[in-house]
Amino acid sequence: MSARGASEPGGGGGDDRSGSPPPRDALERYASELFDEEEPLLAELRAEIERRGFPTIQVPARTGLFLRILARAVGARRVLEVGTLGGYSALWMARGLLPGGRLVTLEKSAAHVQLARDFVERAGLREVVEVRQGLAAELLPGIGPDGTFDLVFLDADKESYLLYLQHAERLLRPGGVIAADNAFWQGRVLEGEPEDSSTVGIQTFNRALAGSEAFLATIVPVGDGIALGVRRG
Repeated sequence: MSARGASEPGGGGGDDRSGSPPPRDALERYASELFDEEEPLLAELRAEIERRGFPTIQVPARTGLFLRILARAVGARRVLEVGTLGGYSALWMARGLLPGGRLVTLEKSAAHVQLARDFVERAGLREVVEVRQGLAAELLPGIGPDGTFDLVFLDADKESYLLYLQHAERLLRPGGVIAADNAFWQGRVLEGEPEDSSTVGIQTFNRALAGSEAFLATIVPVGDGIALGVRRG
């Protein structure tokens, strides 16, 4: 450690460079070029989602990699995903499961379910990933037992995030993790009086997670922001 770093408040031995920090997009590109390892099947799935005219709203590859690392870090054997689309994030997380692990993912669209099941089959993960069709609000009450999931990932309708948080609190074991995509909502979370229900839903969810006694939580600036909470014991 340098003398400045040892003696001055806030010193950490790093460079003291003046000027504005680099734009976040440039830092995202830097991290992606170094760490993203999207397998060809996942790239093909992204292309197929676009070809079929489905919403191209799956997580970016770097977020997928983050979810895979997260699943491995918590030693996940049971994962629940709310919002499948074509199965892109489900496949990322499934690769991070411990041997014998199982991932259940919920999706309301029959067309999206079929695409996800096709790619789960092609990935050789039919015994690992289960795609259930239906409205999450109707399926979640029947999922359990309570306290048995290691990771819950939310990436569905934002208006229902608060409801999904309540189920995650019930379903996660102590030390289990909730992760929710779009916590920044492309900056719209900063709106003072939003008119659209999705923005209101994200804002409400973020506040609820931040104030929850059940979770130790923050937002990780990966992709469009990942709200992350660890279930307290």
